[in-house]
This record gives sequence, C-alpha cells and structure tokens, in this order.
Amino acid sequence: MTIVILYGTETGNAEMLAEDLAARLSPDHAVTMVNMDGADPSVFDADALFLIVTSTYGDGELPASAKPFHAALVAARPSLAGKRFAVFGLGDSQYAETFNFGGRTFQELLESLGARAVAPRGLHDASGPDLPEDVAGRWLDGVLAAAETV
Repeated sequence: MTIVILYGTETGNAEMLAEDLAARLSPDHAVTMVNMDGADPSVFDADALFLIVTSTYGDGELPASAKPFHAALVAARPSLAGKRFAVFGLGDSQYAETFNFGGRTFQELLESLGARAVAPRGLHDASGPDLPEDVAGRWLDGVLAAAETV
C-alpha cells in the first residue's frame, strides 16, 4: 500500500512521531513523509492512504508548519472524494477546552472536502503516562487493519 504521512509540528514532536511511523511502515509499504509547511493541496492527487500527524499549539491552534497547508486547503476546497485518511493528534489534556484541536481541525476539514476517515482519530495526551510512539503504534495497527477492508 502507498502511504503519505503529512505532519504539522511546532516543536518537532509531530515530526519525530511521523518518522517513527514511517520507519514502522516502510518494510511493507511505500511511504512518503511530507512536512505540511511545504505541501499544497495537490499532495492529495496521489493514490494513497493519507496519515495526518499534527500537534495542537497555544490556545488550540494549528502548529506553525500546518497553518499554510490548512489555509491552502480551505482556499482551494479540492474535492477529496474517494480519498482515505486517518488523523493522529498530539495534545495535552491539561488544556481541556482545546485538547487535540489540531487533529480535530484537520479531520473535520478533510471530511468536509469529501475524504473518508478509515479509523477513529488517534490521540496522545502529553499529561498521560504513555509515550506518543506507543499510543500511535496501537492506533496505526487499527488504521492498517481498517484500510485493508475498505
């Protein structure tokens, strides 16, 4: 399967997690990592499963590297009908009102453009006991299983 991992990061945590996921996937899949900072909506032209890995920054904001890509998608409003994706968000539940807004923002946008989530959004809580790569690894197993059936 061809998989494109799009990541948006402020401090580098989402990028490191995207690299971990790519390393885990690469033995069995064709994987491309794309920093949202340099991406445009045409990235969705690929026939692939899209994994979105993003943090939430500040007061529920998208990370700096994700803002231009998000704005480009909102402006272009491309049809993403037939595209499959899954989102993994990093956040901190100490900020309960805005916990994981980055991931939720991308999920809602992609669905509004016609793309279909193949699995529930994955969430890592920086205030919890689990490491991001452990939570994301379990999430990825579910994503891959679901993607094989759709």
